[in-house]
Amino acid sequence: MPELPEVEAARRAIDDHCLGKKIKKAIIANDPKVIDGVSPSDFEAALVGKTLIAALRKGKNLWFQLDSPPFPSFQFGMAGAIYIKGVAVTKYKRSAVNDTDEWPSKYSKLFIELDDGLELSFTDKRRFAKVRLLKDPASVPPISELGPDALLEPMTVDEFYESLSKKKIAIKALLLDQSFISGIGNWIADEVLYQARIHPLQVASSLSRENCATLCKCIREVIEKAIEVGADSNQFPNNWIFHSREKKPGKAFVDGKKIDFITVGGRTTAYVPELQKLSGGQVAKAADKQKRQTSKRKKAKDDDEGEDAANGTASEEEDTAKKAKTKRELKPRGHAKKPPAKRKSEDIDHNDEGEDDANQLASEEEAAAEKAKTKSEVKPRAHAKKPPTKLKSKASDDEDDNGAASDDGDDAEDNVHVENQKKKPQRVANKKQTKEKKVTNKKVANQNSKKPKK
Repeated sequence: MPELPEVEAARRAIDDHCLGKKIKKAIIANDPKVIDGVSPSDFEAALVGKTLIAALRKGKNLWFQLDSPPFPSFQFGMAGAIYIKGVAVTKYKRSAVNDTDEWPSKYSKLFIELDDGLELSFTDKRRFAKVRLLKDPASVPPISELGPDALLEPMTVDEFYESLSKKKIAIKALLLDQSFISGIGNWIADEVLYQARIHPLQVASSLSRENCATLCKCIREVIEKAIEVGADSNQFPNNWIFHSREKKPGKAFVDGKKIDFITVGGRTTAYVPELQKLSGGQVAKAADKQKRQTSKRKKAKDDDEGEDAANGTASEEEDTAKKAKTKRELKPRGHAKKPPAKRKSEDIDHNDEGEDDANQLASEEEAAAEKAKTKSEVKPRAHAKKPPTKLKSKASDDEDDNGAASDDGDDAEDNVHVENQKKKPQRVANKKQTKEKKVTNKKVANQNSKKPKK
C-alpha cells in the first residue's frame, strides 16, 4: 500500500519533471466514489490553462499548487498511484499500470497533458482513493486533521517521550493513528518496531526514554532508506522484516528467527517474539492473559465433550422411543370391527335398495299410462253420431285437454325418473304417496277412455 515513501517518491517525480509547465488538456473520470464533490466538467475547466507551480505532501496526501486556486488534491487510499509517461515512478504491489498497458490506463481518474507534451495520470484500481478540488487543501480535512509529518516534521526525543507518556494504548496502534503522527502505515510500523526491538502490544506510556529515542531513530532511518531507493521494495535491505510479512505463519523468518502474526489496532502485525518482548508489568499481564485464554480453551473443550456425551445419551433415548413406537404400530389389533366402514356399507346398501324401488315404481307407472293410452286409441267409434259443430269443437277441446293432461302426466313421470337417476343415492318416497300417485294416473286413463256418447 502507498505510505509516506511511495507518496514522497511521486511528489519528487512531479517536482523534477512537471513544474513550470501549463496544463493543456485534462480528462477527469466520471467516478463519484473517487472524484469527490465536483463534476468532471467543472474539474477539467478548473485545470486547463493553469501552470503547475509546486507538488506538496503531508503524510499520505499529495496536492498540486497551481498559479491560482482551486488546487487538485490526492488521498492515495489502498492503490492510488501517480504515473508520468516516459518517466520511471515507483511501483508497488497494488499498482495497476505496467509499461505494456494502454495509456492512459482504464483505471485513470485524472489525466493531464502539459504544454510540452508530457502526460501525467493518477490511477486507482481499488477505488478507495479520493481526488478533490480545494481552494486551500492544507486548511481543510483530511489534511488539516493530520499530526506532524513523520519525515518533514519529526518530533524531538523529549517531545516524543512526553507525547507517549500520555497514551495508554499499544504502541503500534498509536503509530497508525494519523492524527498523532502522519505518514506511517502498517508495514512501516512493523518495520520500525522490529528494528527498535519493541513489542507491538507494549503500552506506549510504559516505554522508557531510551526506548523512545531508539524508536525515533528507527522511524527516521526506515523512511529515509525507503525514499532513497525510490520506494522500490526490491531494494529494501535484506534484514528487514518487510520481505517476510506476506508469508504464511510458520514459514516466515528474518535472519533465521521465526516471525509470528497477531492483530493490533485491527491490522495484521508481524513481529519476532525472540527479539520483541513485553517488558514491565505487561509481562505478568500477558502471562495471566495467556493462562486465561488457555483455561477458556480447555473449558470450551470440556463443554464440547460434555455436550457430545449428552447428545449421545439423548440420541440413544430417542432411538429406544422410536423402536417402542414402531412395535406398537406393528402389533395386530385382533378382529375389532371398524364402525366407520360398517356405517358406510350400510348406507350404500340402503341407497341401492331405495334406488331399485324407485326404478320399479317408475316402470310400473309408465306401463299403466301406456296401457291406458293404447286402450283409448283402439276403442271403435263407428256408432257414434256426429255432434253439432259447436259440440264437436267442444269435444275436440276436451280431447286436447285430456291429451295435454296425459302428456303432462308422462312428462311428470319422466322427470321423476331422471331426477331419481341424478340424485343417487336417494331415499324412497313412502308407500302412501306412491299409491296416491297410481290412483291419480288410473283416473286420468279412465277419463280418456270413457267418451260421452250422444
